[in-house]
Amino acid sequence: MKITDRFNTLTREKIMREVGMMVALNTLIAVFVKLVLHSKQGFFMVWVFSMLIGFSINVVISLSSYLIWRKQEPNRIAFMLICIAAAPVGYFIGSSIGLFLYGIDAPSFVTLMQSGNRAPIVVSAFISLFAGIFFWNQNKLNDIKLAQEKEKARTAAIERQALQAQLQLLQAQIEPHMLFNTLANLQGLIAIDTERAQYMLEQLIRYLRATLNSARTEKTTLKHEFELMHAYLELLAIRMGKRLTYAIDLPVELEGKEIAPMLLQPLVENAIKHGLEPKVEGGKVTVSVKMEHQCLILTVGDTGLGLPADYDENYRAPDHQSHVGNANIRERVLALYGEKASFTLVNNQPCGVLAELRLPLNSNSI
Repeated sequence: MKITDRFNTLTREKIMREVGMMVALNTLIAVFVKLVLHSKQGFFMVWVFSMLIGFSINVVISLSSYLIWRKQEPNRIAFMLICIAAAPVGYFIGSSIGLFLYGIDAPSFVTLMQSGNRAPIVVSAFISLFAGIFFWNQNKLNDIKLAQEKEKARTAAIERQALQAQLQLLQAQIEPHMLFNTLANLQGLIAIDTERAQYMLEQLIRYLRATLNSARTEKTTLKHEFELMHAYLELLAIRMGKRLTYAIDLPVELEGKEIAPMLLQPLVENAIKHGLEPKVEGGKVTVSVKMEHQCLILTVGDTGLGLPADYDENYRAPDHQSHVGNANIRERVLALYGEKASFTLVNNQPCGVLAELRLPLNSNSI
């Protein structure tokens, strides 16, 4: 939900809540007049007059407050005095409308004020003052709630900016050394295998174009992310030769699902760097996704060396290092998707490591 939509919702909720409380208060007054004061009129007529008088007083108070203070904060004592002064005016307006609806001649305001029976006006003034105090406190609570929502929205915007900066830092960590290694291999291939060098250059252009698009958006589709992984793994396969094989599995029905960019590449890079490159015979990397219980399950598996004996899942890579620690990945996933998301790393069978990202669908965090 957008911030403006949220604030509009709060305003609508405030109006509906105040109208509901006004209806409830006016109904209680009608019940009191009928049962306690033993009004000779029917209950429906008493209820209609109670509604008309109550809402008329409310309109007089609201209009007076707007004309005096506009959008500024009202003075509490002055506001309470307005609530008292609005009672006879609102009583006259509401009762006049009611008498007109029932075809009864309405007295003038002067006649009403000069009449001996001023009890209804005095009672209306007390009720108006009580309601004014109540709604004043309610508005203060609503203002506090609105301020909290604004602060929450501001904090969320700052967090998104921080995550975007983290994404750019992540790309800055991943791309340079991979780019230099690829260009070094490309330079060597040009002299001995121009056709293969041309193919490697095409994959490099494809990869750089995809990463550039990812840097400009907060969301990407699984199709785009898997295309990026295909280009990335193809570049590495050219460099590593037979020491690297890979498989990518993206069901057609999941291609359009949206996720945050650059979630898979750190996992694939870690699988290559820590799993397959140190292993003499190399191995295989598998990237796949499936949907389970309204969650996307993204997995990156390898047949490399596996987790070291001293593996620490809470290790956070310093910003100057070229690889990305799993704690960094976990922090980013939790920040983007909340507590329903998870990142796990376990030993693969028969060898290697299996990394799994569990991302809830329909997340508003990204």
